[in-house]
Amino acid sequence: MKKYFEFEKLGTNYRREIVGGVTTFLAMAYILAVNPLMLSLEGVPDLPDAMRMDKGAVFVATALAAAVGSLFMGLIARYPIALAPGMGLNAFFAFTVVLNYGIPWQTALTGVLFSGIIFIFLSLSGLREIIINAIPAPLKLAVGAGIGLFIAFLGFQNAGIIVGDPNTLVALGDLSKATTLLAIFGLVVTVIMMVRKIKGAIFYGMILTTILGMIVNLIDVPSKVVDKVPSVAPTFGAAFEAIFNNSASLMTTQFLVIVLTFLFIDFFDTAGTLVAVATQAGLVKDEKLPRAGKALLSDSMATVTGAIFGTSTTTSYIESTAGVAAGARTGFASVVTGLLFLVALFFSPLLFVITPEVTAPALIIVGVLMVSTLGNIEWTKFEIAVPAFFTIITMPLTASIATGIAIGFIFYPITMILSGRRKEIHPIMYGLFVIFILYFIFLK
Repeated sequence: MKKYFEFEKLGTNYRREIVGGVTTFLAMAYILAVNPLMLSLEGVPDLPDAMRMDKGAVFVATALAAAVGSLFMGLIARYPIALAPGMGLNAFFAFTVVLNYGIPWQTALTGVLFSGIIFIFLSLSGLREIIINAIPAPLKLAVGAGIGLFIAFLGFQNAGIIVGDPNTLVALGDLSKATTLLAIFGLVVTVIMMVRKIKGAIFYGMILTTILGMIVNLIDVPSKVVDKVPSVAPTFGAAFEAIFNNSASLMTTQFLVIVLTFLFIDFFDTAGTLVAVATQAGLVKDEKLPRAGKALLSDSMATVTGAIFGTSTTTSYIESTAGVAAGARTGFASVVTGLLFLVALFFSPLLFVITPEVTAPALIIVGVLMVSTLGNIEWTKFEIAVPAFFTIITMPLTASIATGIAIGFIFYPITMILSGRRKEIHPIMYGLFVIFILYFIFLK
C-alpha cells in the first residue's frame, strides 16, 4: 500500500493521509445536506411534485457519487482530490434547466450523462491532458491563487464576517452574532495551531469548534446517531428515460446548450481544481501534472456514475485543499474520504453538526495557503500581470472558477502578442481564446 501510493517519495504516512482524508470529508460533507435541498427545489413554493426530485434518493445518490468518484481519483490517479456533485452545477441543473426551461429533471440527468460520456472520450484521447499542460505557468499560478481567494471569500460569508449590502455589494457583518463568534473562535484556534505547526490543525480546529457549538447550544446535539438509508429507486437510472421514451426531447438546440454548459463548466472547474490542489501539494513537476490523464478520466467516470445514480454533475472539489493543508499528499486520502461518504449513508444525523460556521475557518485558512503562489508570478511584466490579475480577481467576484479562467485566458494571448512574445504562446491557447469568446457570447 505504501509503495503504491509512494508514501516515502512524498514524505507522508498513514496518519497524515487519514487526517487529510477526514478533513476533506468534513470540509465538503455539507453537500450531503445541500444537494438534496437544491435538486428538490425545496425553497420554491407551489411547484408540481413531478418537478421535484426525491430528497432521500438524491441524498443517497450524492453520497454514492462522492464515494465512487473519490475512490476512482484515489485508486486510479492517486491524487488527494475528492469528488462530489458540484455546487453551481447543481444550481444550474435545478433553477435554470428544470425551473426556468421547464425541462424534466430526468432529461436534465440525461444531459449530465451525455456530458460525462463526452468527457470520457476526451480524456481517453488525451486532449484534456494536453490542454491542461498547455496552460502557461503564470496562469496556473493565478488559477490557484484565484481559487484561494474564492474559497476564502466563501469562508468569510459562511462565517457571517462578510455579508451582502445593497449599497456596497458586501460589508462587514455583525461580529456580535453568536454563530459568527463561533466561527471566529474556530478561526483563531486554527491560526494558533497552524502557527505552532501542529499537524492536522485545520481538522482539530473543526472538531473544537463543533464541540464548543454544542456546549453553547448553537449546534444541535444529534438525537440519534444511526438512521435508515433512504431508497435511491426514485432517481436511479432515470437518466435513461429520455433516451428510450422521449428521444425527440434530446434533438433540440436547448438540450445541446445544456450538455455543452455542463461540459464546459465541469471541464475548466476540474482543470482549475486539479492544478490548484496539485500545486499546493507540491505534485507539479516541470510545470506539468503527472498522471493528469488518469485524474481527468476519474472525474469523467464520476460524472457518468453520478448521473446514473441520480444527481447533477460530479466534479473535483476545491475543498480537497483543506485535506492537503492537513497533510494529505496521496490518493490514499481520497480513498479515506470516499469510504467516509459510504459510512455517511448510515450516519446522516451526524451531518447536521457540520455547519457552515464549522467549515468557514478551514476555507479561510486554505485560502491563505493557496494565495502564496502569487509570489511566483512575474508582476513586473505587465503582459503577465494583466491576465493573471483578471483570472485571480474575477473568481471571487463572479463566484465562478470557470469564468475567472475564461477571462484570464482571453487576455493572455492579447497581451503576449502586443508585447512581442507571440512565440511563447502555445497554439492551444489560441483555440481556448476562441472557445472562451464563444462561451461568453452564446452560453452565458
